[in-house]
Parts: sequence; structure tokens; C-alpha cells
Amino acid sequence: MSQPSQPDPTQIAQRRRIGRTALEVTALSLGTAPLGGLYRDLTEEEAQATVDAAWNAGIRFFDTAPHYGHTKAEHRLGAALRRHPRGDYVLSTKVGRRFVPRTHPDDGSEGWQNPLPFEAIYDYTYDGILRSFEDSQQRLGITDIDILLVHDIGRFTHGDRHPHYWQQLTGGGFRALDELRSRGAVKAIGFGVNEREVILDAIREFDIDCALLAGRYTLLEQAPLDDLLPKCIERGVSILLGGAFNSGILAHGVEGDRKFNYGAAPPDVIERVARLEAVCRAHGVPLAAAALQFPYAHPAVATVLNGARSVAELQENVASFAQPIPSALWTALRDEGLLDARAPAPRA
Repeated sequence: MSQPSQPDPTQIAQRRRIGRTALEVTALSLGTAPLGGLYRDLTEEEAQATVDAAWNAGIRFFDTAPHYGHTKAEHRLGAALRRHPRGDYVLSTKVGRRFVPRTHPDDGSEGWQNPLPFEAIYDYTYDGILRSFEDSQQRLGITDIDILLVHDIGRFTHGDRHPHYWQQLTGGGFRALDELRSRGAVKAIGFGVNEREVILDAIREFDIDCALLAGRYTLLEQAPLDDLLPKCIERGVSILLGGAFNSGILAHGVEGDRKFNYGAAPPDVIERVARLEAVCRAHGVPLAAAALQFPYAHPAVATVLNGARSVAELQENVASFAQPIPSALWTALRDEGLLDARAPAPRA
């Protein structure tokens, strides 16, 4: 068995450019759904400390959304970042939901614990996107938002209503995004979704700079190698890779959180994760380290975006991303049929 080496903190500070823009983001970035109380709420102090720990680790790209905690995450992230020079970090948020005062009790179905007393209205229209952008500026207390992403537009979220909302986007939403980018209100525009198909649709319709893809290019799933990732390379679109743990199961393996794609992991996924763990264990590599580092090897991926709900969790993610991994691990995963042969592997 290989002996694990000491983590290399310089890995975190590597930077890649967003599309053809001048924006550069750090290799590891912070997603803020946990700051909005996903599954468990945080105190204001815990949220602040988590962002501070990310900053101290060298992370300089932060992603948020009005959806997270029904605007709570934007408030918390803005309060934490306003203490730093604005030119020292990259900030993204999302549009597609407008939040209004809640008219009925929250039923907890979205997973937020103790969300703020607002509820969403889906709105991908021209006016809806401009209003959502301005609302986010006010909640963050930061007017200079670097990246604006269309959030959760696709069949994963909307089912049969997807064509209706896509028509809102093509009928005016894209024009709002283009105007914001053209006048310099934002530096990059894109999508934040859980399915690759909608990104491919967007690339055919509109000139985007990037896309936050959650959970679809991981140690468990490499289907984007067939179409999306080559198309992104061809069109100069950067992937902001979220969900590298597939909602949790790749963080601590089959003995830990068995969440997969926001629900309970099915037996075939549990069996595959057990096989991944066995190969990682044989090479002295934590499963979480392999899961976080694998996506970043693809040249279309600009950053690996990961959430954290505490200083300890943030530091664990940083150590995993910086953990040296022998090239023999990736060879062994391919030999076991656990990794697509076309997938680029991180260099040792």
C-alpha cells in the first residue's frame, strides 16, 4: 500500500480562465447551499467562520443563489465578503427565481432548515431576470457580481413545465443576460443546472461563457465525455464543476452519508462506491480526495465547486483537494472498469 503524502496547499490557488473572459477562478471554490441551511442550519457565526476558513485556505471564487435558504445564503456570503477588497475574489449568483413574502408555511420539502420567510416564483423572463439580479445585489450588499447563472432550468426541476420556462428564456431572458454582459454589469453569464442536456441546448441557442454542472461528471458518472465536454472545449465554455461527491456518498463512502443526487443511494450505486473505495484504499488514497481531484483534470473544468457547513468540513475538503495521488490509482480504476478510458486523469 502506498503511504499518503502531505497535502500541497498550492493546489488550491491554481487558476483557470472562465471561457474567453478575463476572469480567473481558483481550482477549488466554495458553494454556499450549506450556508442557506441545507439539511441543517448554521448560526451566523458558523457561516462567517466557514467563509473565513475558505478565504484563509486560498479560495477566491464563491458561488451563491437566492434559492439557498430562500435568500439566506446571499445575505450571509455578502456579509462575509464585504470585509475583503472587491478585486480579490470572484463572485457568482443566479437568476430564475424571484422571492416574495411567504404566504404559507414552508413544508421542508426543499431541504432547507429554517429558511427565511420568502417563497419562490419561477421567472426566466426579461424583466424577471433583471429584477432578480438587482435583488441579489441588494441582499449581497455588493453591486459588482462577476458571473450570473440561470438556475435550475430543465426537466430535472420543472418536468413537463420545462418548455414553458424555456420559452420565457428564449423570448426575453437571454436578451436580459446579453444586455447585462454587454454593459459590463456582469463579466460572464451561463447556467447552473443538474443536467448536461440543458447546457447543450443553451450552447445551441446562445453564447454563454460557463456552466455550473452539479453531479454529472464525477467518479460515478462520466457521460458528459460523450458530448458536453467536447462541445465546451470547441465553444470556449468553462465548466464550474459542482457536486463532485454526488450529494454525499463519495465524501465518506458507503459507511458515511449514502445520499446520491439528493436522495437515498440505490443498491447499484452503493456497490460501485464500495468498489471505488476498495481501489482507493489499496493505494492509500482517501475516496474524497480522488472524488474532488478527478474532475479538475479535464481541461473544460475551470474549478471544482464544493460546499461546506463548518470550518472542519471546509478544512477536510481543502486537504482532500491538495492530497497527492499516485498515477497508479487512476490506472487501477480504469483496469477495474470504474473509470472511462477517455477521462483525463490528474497528474501525480
